[in-house]
Amino acid sequence: MSLNFIKKCMLIAFTSPFLITSYCQAQEVLTYQKPPEAMTQMIENTVQKSVIFSAHAKFMAVLMQPGYPSIAEVAQPYVSLAGLRVNPRNFGNSRSSYFANLSIRNLASKEDFELQNLPKEAKIKDVQFSPDENYISFSLSFKNEIQLWVGDLAAKSAHRLDSVVLNDTYGRLYQWSSDSKSLLVKCVSEDKVLPEKSEIPTGPIVQQNMGKSTPNRTYQDLLKNPTDEAFFDYYLTSQLKMVFLDGQNVKYSRPAIYKDFDFSPDGAYVMTKIIHKPYSYLVPVGDFPYQVSIFDRYGKSVEKLADVPSADHLPQGFDAVVTGPRAYGWRADQPHTFYWVEAQDEGNPNKRIAIRDIIYTRQVGGESGLKKKLADCYLRFDHIDWGDDQIALVTERWWKNRAERRVFIKPGNSSYRVNLWDRYYEDAYNDPGEFVTVKNQYHKDVLLLDYNSIRRITDPNNMWIFSIAKGASPQGDRPFILKFNVKTKLTDTLFRSHAPFYEYPVYFDHKSDLIISRESVIEPANYFVYNDKKKKEQQLTFFKNPYPQLFGVNKQQIKYQRKDHLHLSANLYLPKDYNSTKGRLPVLMWAYPKEFKTSAAAGEVKGSPYRFINVSWASPIFWVTQGYAVLDNVDMPIVGESNEQPNDTFIKQLTENAEAAIDKITKMGIADPDRIAIGGHSYGAFMTANLLAHTKLFAAGIARSGAYNRTLTPFGFQSEERTYWDNPQLYYKMSPFSYANQITTPLLLIHGLADDNSGTFPMQSERFYNALKGFGATTRLVFLPSEAHSYRAKESILDMLWEMNQWLDKYVKNK
Repeated sequence: MSLNFIKKCMLIAFTSPFLITSYCQAQEVLTYQKPPEAMTQMIENTVQKSVIFSAHAKFMAVLMQPGYPSIAEVAQPYVSLAGLRVNPRNFGNSRSSYFANLSIRNLASKEDFELQNLPKEAKIKDVQFSPDENYISFSLSFKNEIQLWVGDLAAKSAHRLDSVVLNDTYGRLYQWSSDSKSLLVKCVSEDKVLPEKSEIPTGPIVQQNMGKSTPNRTYQDLLKNPTDEAFFDYYLTSQLKMVFLDGQNVKYSRPAIYKDFDFSPDGAYVMTKIIHKPYSYLVPVGDFPYQVSIFDRYGKSVEKLADVPSADHLPQGFDAVVTGPRAYGWRADQPHTFYWVEAQDEGNPNKRIAIRDIIYTRQVGGESGLKKKLADCYLRFDHIDWGDDQIALVTERWWKNRAERRVFIKPGNSSYRVNLWDRYYEDAYNDPGEFVTVKNQYHKDVLLLDYNSIRRITDPNNMWIFSIAKGASPQGDRPFILKFNVKTKLTDTLFRSHAPFYEYPVYFDHKSDLIISRESVIEPANYFVYNDKKKKEQQLTFFKNPYPQLFGVNKQQIKYQRKDHLHLSANLYLPKDYNSTKGRLPVLMWAYPKEFKTSAAAGEVKGSPYRFINVSWASPIFWVTQGYAVLDNVDMPIVGESNEQPNDTFIKQLTENAEAAIDKITKMGIADPDRIAIGGHSYGAFMTANLLAHTKLFAAGIARSGAYNRTLTPFGFQSEERTYWDNPQLYYKMSPFSYANQITTPLLLIHGLADDNSGTFPMQSERFYNALKGFGATTRLVFLPSEAHSYRAKESILDMLWEMNQWLDKYVKNK
C-alpha cells in the first residue's frame, strides 16, 4: 500500500452480526488543504519574539522568530545518525529554529538600535553576550555553511569572525573566554573525505550480549552498521579553534567528536568531553562512551580524568546511572577546581544502600589520588549550585518515590550537611523554585547571597539565599521571589505576581531594579523594569497581540472533582459574545495524562488563569473561532500512592477524569453532552484511543503521533519502569490496539512520517488504523510527509487543521 494511498484513505464500513464488508476508496493525491480563514491567518501571521539580557542587564536583545517554514525547507534531505538528524550540506541540525531579526536596547541610555552589516534574510542562532557585555555573538546559517559573527555594541555593527566554518551537528557550538578577547569554537574539520555508501553489503551485522541484563527503550535514528559509523565520524568530527576578536584563529586540540568543552573559571584550562568508539547501536549519541580531559589555554594536554562508559548497559530503572566517575564539571567559585560524582550502588537503583552517590573535588595539577570528598548523597545526585567556601546547595532526587532534597553543604567542611528542603518534587505548591545566581569575578554563575557582615564573622551560617518560583497555588500560578535564611529557615517574599496579570522575574540581583515579564489573557508577555520601593516601572517592550481573531474570547480556569474527590482543573475557552441564552455548544477537549505518586500533588491546580492565550501549531484553541467551546489542559492525573503504581489503574482513572470534566461543563450549561470530542498529541493520542476503546463518552476522537501497541515498547514507556515481561497483562490492557474491536466512535489518526520520538514510530498509527479498518470502524489515517514528532511546515500544519476541522464538523458539530 503506497503512502499516498494511506494518506487519503477513508473507510466506509457496513457491518452485520455475521459479515463485515469494508470499502476503502483510493483518491488522487491531494494538494495541501487550508482550514477556515481565521485559523489560516493565525498560522500565516505567526511571529514569535523573545528577549535575552546581558550578564548585568546592561543590554537587552530582542529576537524575532519568523513564521513557520515551508514544506520545501522542512523536506530538505538529512542524515540520521545516533539519534541526530544532520543537515549534510552545512553541518548543522536539520531541525534547527532560527531568528530572522536581532535588535538591541541599551537599558541605561534607553537607546534602541540594530547591528549594521547583517546579511539580508539572516538565519540567526546561538546568541550570546560576551562576559564584559561589550559584544554579542551569534551564528548565521547558510545553505552550505554556518558562520560565526560578532556584534560590537559600541560601534553598533557586526562582522564575521575570520573565515571559520562551524560544525553545529551536536553539543556546545562555542564559548567565550572569561576575558572576552576570544572564543573557543567548534569548526568543521578540514581534509575530511566523505565516505562512500555502497548498496552492496560487505557482510552480516552482528550484535551480541554476554549474559548481562541491559534493558533499553526504543529510540529512533540509531546507528545500524559500520557505514553509519563512518558517516557519524565524518559529520560529527570537528576541530576546536581559538578565534580572536582581531580575526586570527589557531587550532586547539585535535579533531574529535566533542560532547562538550568548558573553560575553567579563571580561563587557564579547558575541560573536554570527547566521544569515542565503540559506538552503540542501542542508544543515541548522548549515551555513548566519552573521555574527560583537561587542556591548558593553548591546547596542550594536562591530564586525562576519566573514561565514562556507554550507558547502553544500565540496570533497570530511571535512577540507574553508569558506574565509576561521571558528571564532571568546574567549581564555579574557584579558579580551576573540578568536581565529579561516583555511584556507591554500582549505578543500580534496585540495590539497598544508605549512600547512593559521593561528590568529589580536586584542583587541576593536584595528585590524581588526592581527591577530596565534598558530600554524600542519600538520593541520586542531580546538580549543584556553588556559592563560596561556606555554602553550596546540592539537589538530589529519587525517581521511584519522586523525592527531592535541597542540601546546604560547606565546600570547606565535608562533614557539614543540612537539609533545607525535603519534599516530593511533583508537589508544585511547595516548590521553592530555582536558586538565584549572579556572575562572579570569573563571570560564572554563583549563588546570590545576602548577609550582615558583622553577624557573618560571628556566625558564618547566618546568610540568606534567594529563589524564583512559578508559585503554584490554589489560585493558579503566582510567581514569586523568595528570600530564605539557611540557618533559621525564615523566609521573606520579596515579590509576587498580582492578578489580573502573570508576572515572572527574569533579572534580579538584589541591587538593581527588578526586571519582570508581564502578560494577561489579552496581552502577550512584555518586559518591565520594576522598582518595588518607589512603586515605579518602565516598560521595555511593546509587543502586540498577534491574534486579533481571539479578541473577545472568554478564558477561565475551571475547578471540579472526580468520583474519589480528587481535585481537578482545566482551561475553558468560550467563543466571542457567547452566553447561556445561545444554547449549548459542541466541545473539543484536549489533554495529556501525567503520573503522580501522591493524590495531594495530583490534585493541585496547574497553570494560571491570567496567562496570554498563546496559540502554537499544536493547540486546540483554534476551534474557539469556529463556534466550539474548547477545554484545554484538562487534568488527567494517574495516581499510584505508596507501593501501588499509577498505571495499575490507568484505564479506570482515565475514565473518571474524563467523566468529571464532561460532568462539569455539562452542568455549567455550556456543553452539549452528545457533541464532545476528545483529542491529544503523543501520549495524549494514546489517551484518546484508550478513552474511545473503553467508553462511549465522546462523539469523535483525534489522535496525533501516538503509540497504540505497548508491546512495541517492551522495556518501558512514558513513566512506566516495568518491562513487558514484568507485567504482560499491564502492557496488554493499556494498549488500545488490544481493543480495536471495541472502538466504534469515529477516530482521526494523524502522524508525521519522519517521527523522531522514542516509541511513536509511524508504524504505530499504520497498524492501529489497519486493525480499526479490519473491524469496520469509522476512521481516517493521515500521514504528513517529512514531519517529525512536532510538525513544522506551514503547509503540513494548515492541512492538519483542515483535516481536524473536517472531522470535527462532520462527527461533532453537525452530528
